[in-house]
Amino acid sequence: MFWKFDLHTTSHIDTLLEKEDVTLTEVMDEEDVLQECKAQNHKLVDFLVRPQYMEDLVTYITQEPSDDVEEKIKYKYPNISCELLTSDVGQINDRLGEDESLLMKLYGFLQNESPLNPLLASFFSKVLSILIGRKPEQIVEFLRKREDFVDLMIKHIGTSAIMDLLLRMLTCVEPQQLRQDVLNWLNEEKVIQRLVDMVQPCQDEDRHSNASQSLCEIIRLSRDQMFQVQGCSEPDPLLATLEKQETVEQLLSNIFDKEKNDSAIVSVIQILLTLFETRRPAFEGHLEICPPGMSHPSFSVNQSILEAVRPRLKDFHQLLLEPPKKNIMKTTWGVLDPPVGNTRLNVVRLVASLLQTNTHIINMELINLNTLGVILDMYFKYIWNNFLHLQVEICTAMILAMPPAQSENLKIDSDQEPVRESHLLKHLFQKCQFLQRILDAWSSNEKAQAEGGRRQGYMGHLTRIANSIVHNSDKGPNGAQIQQLISELTEDDKERWETFISGQLADTNKRNTVDLVNTHHIHSSSDDEVDFKDSGFHQDSSLQQAFSDYQMQQMTSNFIEQFGFNDEEFADQDDVVDIPFDRISDINFSLNTNESANIALFEACCKEKIQQFEDAGSDEEDIWDEKDVTFAPEAQRRPRSSGSTDSEESTDSEEEDVKRDPFDPNNASSDDRMEVDTGEGEPKDPLRSNSPVAMETCIETGDPLGVNAPMQPEGELYYSDQWPGDEAAQPASSPGGKAGGSHAEETVTTETLTNGSMKETVSLTVDAKTETAIFKSPTDLHLGSCKCTLPSHCK
Repeated sequence: MFWKFDLHTTSHIDTLLEKEDVTLTEVMDEEDVLQECKAQNHKLVDFLVRPQYMEDLVTYITQEPSDDVEEKIKYKYPNISCELLTSDVGQINDRLGEDESLLMKLYGFLQNESPLNPLLASFFSKVLSILIGRKPEQIVEFLRKREDFVDLMIKHIGTSAIMDLLLRMLTCVEPQQLRQDVLNWLNEEKVIQRLVDMVQPCQDEDRHSNASQSLCEIIRLSRDQMFQVQGCSEPDPLLATLEKQETVEQLLSNIFDKEKNDSAIVSVIQILLTLFETRRPAFEGHLEICPPGMSHPSFSVNQSILEAVRPRLKDFHQLLLEPPKKNIMKTTWGVLDPPVGNTRLNVVRLVASLLQTNTHIINMELINLNTLGVILDMYFKYIWNNFLHLQVEICTAMILAMPPAQSENLKIDSDQEPVRESHLLKHLFQKCQFLQRILDAWSSNEKAQAEGGRRQGYMGHLTRIANSIVHNSDKGPNGAQIQQLISELTEDDKERWETFISGQLADTNKRNTVDLVNTHHIHSSSDDEVDFKDSGFHQDSSLQQAFSDYQMQQMTSNFIEQFGFNDEEFADQDDVVDIPFDRISDINFSLNTNESANIALFEACCKEKIQQFEDAGSDEEDIWDEKDVTFAPEAQRRPRSSGSTDSEESTDSEEEDVKRDPFDPNNASSDDRMEVDTGEGEPKDPLRSNSPVAMETCIETGDPLGVNAPMQPEGELYYSDQWPGDEAAQPASSPGGKAGGSHAEETVTTETLTNGSMKETVSLTVDAKTETAIFKSPTDLHLGSCKCTLPSHCK
């Protein structure tokens, strides 16, 4: 973050350093001394690099604090000194790396007697490691001049910080040539042989562990470096020494020719397991590297290692039978006498790695020793040790899925084609009685469970082993041989096996199968979902891809830009010229549903809502039905009914508009006309509200009758030159009140309306024959009369 204003305040260290008699401890007591040092405060750095203070800093990390100091602040100054020296400030690195007196004082820490203080050792290792990284030439040259450097490193290898320093020398030296020089120097100093000598029963457990880990890391680092630097012509001398047959033989001699020591045996096995790794695995476990049922390519292990291990296989086999003495272990399940132990577990891991090499001489040696039979005995004896069960499963998976070793004998079949047989597979099925032991263990477990006992702890792995047999007999490289071995079983065993794989094993696999979400329908408990359960969606590939892309989206900062809305969609659309189409709008859903039931339900609901406006049992037509509305002058009503055309009447109306002066004082103002609802906030006339006649003239808003009624397409306005005669204005009871028809066909109604201070008379003539009604008002000279088409219920 960049600040607009400089809010940096002056550190108190600057003020403190201005004192002439300031001491190093006073500076180290400041809370922000480390931050100021890493920020390369010039005053502070200049103060620290003074020879006296640099020597004091080195002294703090190399000498034991006084016992008189309080415990909680005993290592305060050593810790701060280490942080100051490793703050990666150029001036401090230069002063410390180029001053040999300071380096000698620092190196003197290694000359202390064992065991070293682990905390001070970590400070020493950290300071020397950063010097190796920043000043590799000077530091390597200085260390090579010290003849006892390698001896002291091996002497203190039991301290983990010293082991880390040794590995730093192999990884932190950047120039390739300088690194090669360091490797040659360490190899000349016989660092590998010295580390091998540390793995002996006479040494303590810390030395065993750290020496073994150092050798394992040297193997991995050297192999990784070989893969990374392809053009390196010089081999790694440390790796070459480790892979020599005499080195491996020395390791094995340390643990077998002397008293058995659990820690030493495990440490040596760890080194052998690392040597059997041709490349560093990407993840832990061999099942993932070589899953059952897949072909297992042979590992290109150095032959000298296998030659050194082969004579010692009998010793490893004996460790399975007679491990180092272990005390009786009481567990919640019961008493283990003896327990499996770390030694035997690692021996089984070593056997699994040896099987993975798929070497004929190793395989034959394991067959002769019957090591696989002993391992199976341990599998069924220690029913709750899943570490052991996993390793046994790996061993059996290797044997079932590995092709026969290259040097094994060939068998000629009837077609004269060479068929290579696996001796391990034959040994496993015949000598070890693999299938019979699986069937017996399964039956024993079912019997124990039927009696209320627990399920055996190895049943999960046993299920996987049985599935591996079935799979490899069908599709594995040894399928024909497995089927042949099964066919050679007794009739009883073959029947038991067939019944097992078709019954118990199949049922177990069915129970263990986890259904995915899309393998079954999820039904909702809501009744609303009933109509949509069988609704099919159009299987559009683009739609499916769009939805799949949406599901795979990560919730990142540009998620909305990739999928959702953008800023332009929230702006005024009239102001946006180029509006991008949303991707979602291109997705069309096609629903194949039957909506007849929903339509019927909707119409029934509407009918219930409108039913309250209808009279029960009434057979009259709905008053809201749309009808034709026509307005015409009385003088032209009869001609229209006798066949006059709309065009002629429209022409006459236009002529009358020309003749009549809109400013004639004889014309009545809008205030003298009948009040109607014009839709502009005026009160609706009660007469109009109660009248069943709906009409509209579609003329200027000044017309008091041309607002509320919708205009039909055929409805047009007709104007008259004169006001109709008195005959037409007679009351409805007058016998002479007719207009071109009998009294039965016409009905005349006269109403007197009050509009403010004025009164006017309006007559309504209803013609049942032509289904029209004529309004007449003497005060309206502009509109002589208007003609309306009556609704059907007014006929």
